Amino acid sequence: MPPTLASLVQNSALKLTVRAGADRLSTPVRWAHASELADPVPYMDGGELLLVTATNLDAENAESMRRYVRRLAGAGVAGVGFGVGVNYEDIPAALVEAAEEAGLPLLEVPRRTPFLAISKAVSAAIAADQYRAVTAGFEAQRELTRAALSGDGPVGLLARLAAHIDGWAALYDTSGAVLAAAPDWASRRAARLTPDVERLRDRPAPASIVVADSEDRVELQSLGTGRRARGALAVGTGAALGTAERYAVHSAVALLTLTTARSRSLQGAEQRLGAAVLRMLLAGQPDHARAVAGDLYGGLLDAPFRLLIAETAAPAGTDPLTETMEAAAARSGEALLLVPEGERVVVLAADGGAAVAACAAYAEAQDDRAPREGGAEDSDVTVGLSAPCGPIAVSAAYKQAEQALSVARRRGRALVEHEELAAGSVLPLLADDAVRAFADGMLRALHEHDAKGRGDLVASLRAWLSRHGQWDAAAADLGVHRHTLRYRMRRVEEILGRSLDDPDARMELWLALKATEAAAPAEE
Repeated sequence: MPPTLASLVQNSALKLTVRAGADRLSTPVRWAHASELADPVPYMDGGELLLVTATNLDAENAESMRRYVRRLAGAGVAGVGFGVGVNYEDIPAALVEAAEEAGLPLLEVPRRTPFLAISKAVSAAIAADQYRAVTAGFEAQRELTRAALSGDGPVGLLARLAAHIDGWAALYDTSGAVLAAAPDWASRRAARLTPDVERLRDRPAPASIVVADSEDRVELQSLGTGRRARGALAVGTGAALGTAERYAVHSAVALLTLTTARSRSLQGAEQRLGAAVLRMLLAGQPDHARAVAGDLYGGLLDAPFRLLIAETAAPAGTDPLTETMEAAAARSGEALLLVPEGERVVVLAADGGAAVAACAAYAEAQDDRAPREGGAEDSDVTVGLSAPCGPIAVSAAYKQAEQALSVARRRGRALVEHEELAAGSVLPLLADDAVRAFADGMLRALHEHDAKGRGDLVASLRAWLSRHGQWDAAAADLGVHRHTLRYRMRRVEEILGRSLDDPDARMELWLALKATEAAAPAEE
């Protein structure tokens, strides 16, 4: 604690006597300063013990003393020490009354106590307090370091930090989710600060903000040394942090930043191992993949998982989607295999797990936030998700994810699951510019023929194909004789230069007709 007026009065060597403001002796003293100016306020910072002998004061004038004392109190002066036996044998009553009226502590300094002795006592007390704060800070740093290196990791560090600051502490990931808090009751309090953590995340690290409300005073500190924060630390206290507490918080920030950096390095090594596991799975070597995966990814391969391919503008691990999935997996204790591939990232995640759910929620929020008409390039991420699979089917799952990604890109959606394609119709897939161009090219000659009023070959072809080549049924649908329909189909073959006996030709013509139909509503 810094020196106070009470500690100075209790110093027997100074022999000070309280003459006014006895109920305010707990006021901290930042310095002791002697001044005989009639108005020393312009030279005061606040918190000083002002030492005077009233050389230039009209100390017996009541009104003059009231003005003098009011200015000192307004400037935040901690108190006045009046040296008796120099200009006055006793403190003038006018000054005593003014000090009592203003509530400003007034101390009598005997002639045998030099002002210098008081200044030295204040200086020594301040130095001792600073030494105690530094010593406590170093002790906190040692304890926090031991906690960080222990098996408890960040949880143990937060517990020690909360004890040092006599408050609470919480650690957040990059998404603003609470990873750990101490004491346990602080988790709910910390969770309410997620919007503030998100606001801090947008600032270059290191950065900090103060959040104050009726409950406590909270400081948020970003973690990381790069342009993008890797997390945040929150500390809540009943008052502003003192010097020792500040040392402890700074030590915690440094240790958590180092822990985060180390985690990123370990994550890089894990990604290289994951890439090897993925290559083996794609090569049809699940047994070798399991052996390499070990404890790190072995549990993931023991249960159904999903393979997803995401296209993102940011490097893997720094884009919001992969950070969100990593955070969700970490909170739930799930293994997550993440392999960057240029502007894409391939992920193996537990089917029905938190990471897949976080991915779906992120994609849904993205679609809601920015409805897209021009395609997935209008978004920051596009994802294709495979059906659930096991180690022996990863190659097929990869193809499923690529197909779903392609459809998501064409449809302008953030995420498409392969199960949507397998359970639905192929017709929505025809709403693609390349397919429509193919259809227009294949049917153009028939449309040009019909436009000249030489018959309805397109409608006849559609009816004939829809009836699987049954002449009577197709002719009945058109309201023409079957011989007329046979003539039209021969003309179709002549114009296209292809035989309708060829199943590939019939399939391509049918898809071209369906693609034209699928495009019709968009053109209307």
